[in-house]
Amino acid sequence: MNAARTTATAARVLRQLRHDPRSIALMLLVPVVMLTLLRFVFDGSGQTFDSVGASLLGIFPLITMFLVTSIATLRERTSGTLERLLAMPLGKGDLIAGYALAFGGVAIVQSVLATAIGLWCLGLDVLGSPWLLLLVALLDALLGTALGLFVSAFAASEFQAVQFMPAVIFPQLLLCGLFAARDTMQPVLEAVSDVLPMSYAVEGMNEVLHHTDVTATFVRDALIVAGCAVLVLGLGAATLRRRTP
Repeated sequence: MNAARTTATAARVLRQLRHDPRSIALMLLVPVVMLTLLRFVFDGSGQTFDSVGASLLGIFPLITMFLVTSIATLRERTSGTLERLLAMPLGKGDLIAGYALAFGGVAIVQSVLATAIGLWCLGLDVLGSPWLLLLVALLDALLGTALGLFVSAFAASEFQAVQFMPAVIFPQLLLCGLFAARDTMQPVLEAVSDVLPMSYAVEGMNEVLHHTDVTATFVRDALIVAGCAVLVLGLGAATLRRRTP
C-alpha cells in the first residue's frame, strides 16, 4: 500500500460526495431523524428510550454507512471508473483503504452528530462517558463501511446491492440482543449471535448505559467490532473486481 495513493483516492471520493447532497443527507441526517422519531415513540417512557436508544445509536450508523458505501462502490464499477483506476499504478489495497478513509471521515461526523443529538437534545441518559458511546458508534459506522465495500463485489446492480441488506444486516439486527436477551434464545440462535459483530456492538452500548467505568466486557466488545471491520476490509480488497460482468 502507498500512503499518497490512498489519500488521493480518499480525496477523490470526498470530492464526489460533495456534489451528491442526497447521499450526504442520508449519511448524516437519517440516524438523527430515526433517533428523534424513536424518542417521540417512547415519549411516555424515558427508561425505554434510554435502553433502546443507546443500542440504536450504534445500529443506525452501521445500516446507513452499509447502504451508501455499497451503492457508491458499485456505481464506480458499473460506470467503468474502477476499471480505469486499477489500470493505473493503484493497488486494490490502496483503493479499499482510500474508500475506507473517505467514508470513515464521514462516519466520524455522522457519529458525533448522532451522539450529540441523542445525549444533549433528546435526553438519552447513560451512566458511562459520552466519549465511550461515541467510540462504539464510530466503530459501528466503520463496520458498516467495511461491510458495504465487501458486499459490493458480489452485486451486479444497485438493486442487488440493496438486496444484500436483508441478507447481511437483518439477521444481525434480530439476533443482536436488541429484541430479546441473547442468553434467552435457542442454543443454536445464541451460538450464531456469538459470531455476529452487531451483537458485540449492542453489548458495548449496554455496557456504557449501565456502568460508569470502562469494563473488561466493553474493551472486548470494542476490540471485536474493530477487528471485524479490519477483517472485512481485507476481504473486500481480496475480492475486489475491476468491473461488474
